[in-house]
Parts: sequence; structure tokens; C-alpha cells
Amino acid sequence: MDKLILASTSPRRKEILQKAGYNFIVIPSNYNEKICNYNYSKGLVENCAYNKALDVQKKYKGTIIGADTVVVLDNTILGKPKDKKEGFLMLKNLSNRTHFVATSICILKNDKIIKDTEITYVTFRELSDFEITNYIETKNPLDKAGSYGIQDDNFDFAIKIEGELDNVIGFPLRLFKSLFAQD
Repeated sequence: MDKLILASTSPRRKEILQKAGYNFIVIPSNYNEKICNYNYSKGLVENCAYNKALDVQKKYKGTIIGADTVVVLDNTILGKPKDKKEGFLMLKNLSNRTHFVATSICILKNDKIIKDTEITYVTFRELSDFEITNYIETKNPLDKAGSYGIQDDNFDFAIKIEGELDNVIGFPLRLFKSLFAQD
């Protein structure tokens, strides 16, 4: 079997794959995604995952896994905040509302392109400015789409999750296993 390569620096994706027992190496993609503040489309996010995998495939042989996770509110993609102020505004906008998280996975296996997207709906309770500021100061929301990590210790903003939790964390394992099993 080909070497399995994760084209991502996400510690969350790496951890999910390791816990599932996959043997792989990490080779970060240099693909520069610029999809924040765009209207969501499945194709846009899948294209980003594909381009991440393709960037690594150009230099390395193996089965390449690319992934991209976005948070979507009112059909607008919220990426990683550029600073704490933007992170605050994202969380303020997510307060007392339902949004969705979409993760696209693309596997480049031999000459095949295998890809799909998982959607999970997340509802936040009403958040005070103090809670948002405290979260931003004590956690690192700058490296997370939507300015939050649902897996963070003491994260209690979400009151309802419809779909896969690991999708919100950044790597829907059930979808990956289904795609990986395809020949």
C-alpha cells in the first residue's frame, strides 16, 4: 500500500487520525486558501481541500489526504480570525444562533480524486461580552475557523450539535473512512 500522507498542520486532524489507528506522515501543504467572507458552496470548500492535497502530491508519492474546515453563518464563510478583535466579533455574531461547520476531505489515491463534505449544525447559547473576552484571552481562537475550538477545555458555548462532533473539531472520521475505503 502507498504511504499515507496528511497534507495538513492541524494538530486536531493529526490526533483524530492517530486515535483511529492510521499510520501516516504529515507533510504540510503550502496552498494558500482565500475563501473567508465568501458565500458558502460545497464546491468551494472541496476545491480548497483538493488543492491542499494536490500541492503535496506534486512533490511526494503516496495517498494524499487534504481537508478544509469552515464555519458558516448566514451562508458566509467565517475563517480564522486575523486578530482578537475579529475573533470577538465572530463569537458575538455566533451568540444565540445556529451555524454550520463544513469539512471537505479530498483523497488523491493513485489516479483517483475522491472527495466529499460533512455538515454539522451547532447552536450557541447567548454569550456575554465578558465570556467572549475571557475565552479569547485564555484560549487561542486565532488558529480556529469561527474563532472557537469546541474541543477546548471548559468550552460550554454550544447547547446543541446536530451531526458529527469530530467534524466540528476539523476531521469527520466516519466520512474519511468511507472515502478511504473507495477504490
